[in-house]
Amino acid sequence: MPPATPRSRWTIALIGNPNTGKSTLFGALSGVPQRVGNYPGVTVEKTLGTILHEGMNWTLVDLPGTYSLAPRSPDEMVAVDVLLGRLDDLPAPDVVLCVVAANSLERNLYLLSQVLELGRPVVVALTMGDIAESQGVRMDIPALAERLGVPVVQLQAHRGIGLDELKEALAKAGEEPGPAVEGLFPTPFRQETEQLDRLLAGHRTLAGEHGLPRYLVERLLLDTGGYLERRLYGDGDGEAHAVHAALADARGRLAAAGCTVPAVETGARYAWIARIVDGILSHPDAPVATWGDRLDAILTHRLWGLLVLAAVLLLMFSAVFSWATVPMDAIDAGIGWISGQVQERLPDGPLVSLLTDGIIGGIGAVVVFLPQIFILFFLLTSLEECGYLSRAAYLMDRLMVKVGLSGKSFIPLLSSFACAIPGVMATRVIEDRRDRLTTILIAPLMSCSARLPVYTLMIAAFIPDRRFLGGLLGLQGLVLFAMYALGVLVAAIAALLLKRTLLKGEAPSFLMEMPVYKWPSPRVVFQRMFERGWDFLRNAGTIIFAVSIVMWGMLYYPRLSPERMAPLAAEQSRLESERERARAAGDAEEEKSAAESLATLANHIEGEQKRQSVLGRLGHLIEPAVKPLGWDWRIGSGVIASFPAREVVVATMGVIFDVGEDVEEDAGTRRLGEALRSATWPSGKPLFDVPVALSVMVFFALCAQCVSTLAVIGRETGTWTWPAFTFVYMTAAAYVASLIAYQGGTWLGL
Repeated sequence: MPPATPRSRWTIALIGNPNTGKSTLFGALSGVPQRVGNYPGVTVEKTLGTILHEGMNWTLVDLPGTYSLAPRSPDEMVAVDVLLGRLDDLPAPDVVLCVVAANSLERNLYLLSQVLELGRPVVVALTMGDIAESQGVRMDIPALAERLGVPVVQLQAHRGIGLDELKEALAKAGEEPGPAVEGLFPTPFRQETEQLDRLLAGHRTLAGEHGLPRYLVERLLLDTGGYLERRLYGDGDGEAHAVHAALADARGRLAAAGCTVPAVETGARYAWIARIVDGILSHPDAPVATWGDRLDAILTHRLWGLLVLAAVLLLMFSAVFSWATVPMDAIDAGIGWISGQVQERLPDGPLVSLLTDGIIGGIGAVVVFLPQIFILFFLLTSLEECGYLSRAAYLMDRLMVKVGLSGKSFIPLLSSFACAIPGVMATRVIEDRRDRLTTILIAPLMSCSARLPVYTLMIAAFIPDRRFLGGLLGLQGLVLFAMYALGVLVAAIAALLLKRTLLKGEAPSFLMEMPVYKWPSPRVVFQRMFERGWDFLRNAGTIIFAVSIVMWGMLYYPRLSPERMAPLAAEQSRLESERERARAAGDAEEEKSAAESLATLANHIEGEQKRQSVLGRLGHLIEPAVKPLGWDWRIGSGVIASFPAREVVVATMGVIFDVGEDVEEDAGTRRLGEALRSATWPSGKPLFDVPVALSVMVFFALCAQCVSTLAVIGRETGTWTWPAFTFVYMTAAAYVASLIAYQGGTWLGL
């Protein structure tokens, strides 16, 4: 029967194997996606677009790339649930658009055979036809469509070829009933399926109000891993046990009849595929050597491939770390200029502070990450579209498998050395759910650029500049390297522990079909780049902005009492009068001295305000907890203030130690270093020494002091459980490691 949904409101599901051009086709059909989010309860991204055709707006649902509709995890179940209409927030598709690559037709038809069994109207989009032809593959497309019983449209989406014909085919297919599929499985399997279907009809309370579709009944028999069985019927008593027993008995009878599951499915489907392609598909007698094969001989070579990969990764790392500097500095300057304009036009007070430090500063804290996200996803998408990303993952798999991950985790982790935010977002290239989640959870351990100001401040102030090997190696450089190496080491340990406990599972077998080389589609590259940027602004950006406002309030209130401010204000007035008298008398030296005294007093007042604030009081509150690390309340306050962003700690400590916020320049850094070296405990003992400096650096190397990263983790995982877990485990690891660094350094007499 044709779908009951009005033709102008159809939903079309897009499905296909990875590396078949599905993403390119989605972009060509729908333009910029309307809505991007996660399916409920899983980490799979839900991308919806709109197809415009003859005045109609069809919703296009981009399903995850998959080789089969055999669900083994919640993420893999998404495609099946969408196609069967089992999700509350998404209607059943009126047409299924299945992307099939012509150069791997037999393998792609495996997924199509499962899609056809669902009974939905289907249209096949045949891609990679030009590549198949260059490889000597020949096929009769009209005959293929006739045998499949569904329209087959050949197209080149990146060039816009065949799109109009595809839309016409979708419009016609949606008006017709779904294809009638012959029985693929042998008679004993069909008999067991019918018997199981009758049994499950009496257990609808377990499988839902409307019972199970026939496809899921088949999958229950074939799902020897038990995922679908547990999902639908759980491990309860009574009826659930009856269903489990019936499934076990049915599989036993099938095995006795020579139809062992799940092998029976592979045999049945490939037998069907052989019948479909017989006489209409031909391959050359000998494989045709292509330029891609010759390129692979270099790019996947154990030596030359690694050298090329190192060059590519150096380019990516430099791009995200260095190329973004100019636009990020421009954004900072723009935010600073806007803040300056507000300060000039409004009197000092809480309103101007809220506007400049809270609202405008909060907006700046969000927007400043956009250049890094744009650059990373421009390069990642380009490398993925041209086919190189799969080669890079293949080369690095041997190393990554030692910590329970696959090669696809390498590039997101490398990107995190520049910033964990685009690194976490880059994990979308990882299909395996456990691998993706593990990579997300360890990505913040890579020392990002925001940690560098903390490292350089502490190293310059407290690590002596000793040289080794004739001056080739310096102690300061070795300490900086050690901070980066510490993050990598702890990340490897965390990955091993996660894959053996919470995300238990073996390192996945790295089976990957190398995609063919092709020129990236500019439309897809720029669309995905801007899509990720907007996604960040819309989701994580709102959280970062809100936290920035909260932190402003904690740093601003309560203000100093009038009694404490009176002598400070009187001194400020006296110095201003001295400066004006010196200016009137033309005494430049005295005027400069008065101006410097005013600046020092202003820094002292600002420091007093911060010490009086909620943040300062929290610093005093946590001092007993951080004292074993060699810290006092001032260092603790700086750590709390750095929660919105790690780099804030330098400016915050500048204020707390009466140096002022402008400590980014060399002179300001030297002044802050001098202030830290002269800081003391109430007993007169120096506050900072080498063990304390190491303790601070180690803590920031491992802690989760970045709300932006936590917000993105929440966005990518679809829950706040994993960001909370990340914060807790990283903070605990940072505390323990910092304790060891301080106590060990003190014991060694550093």
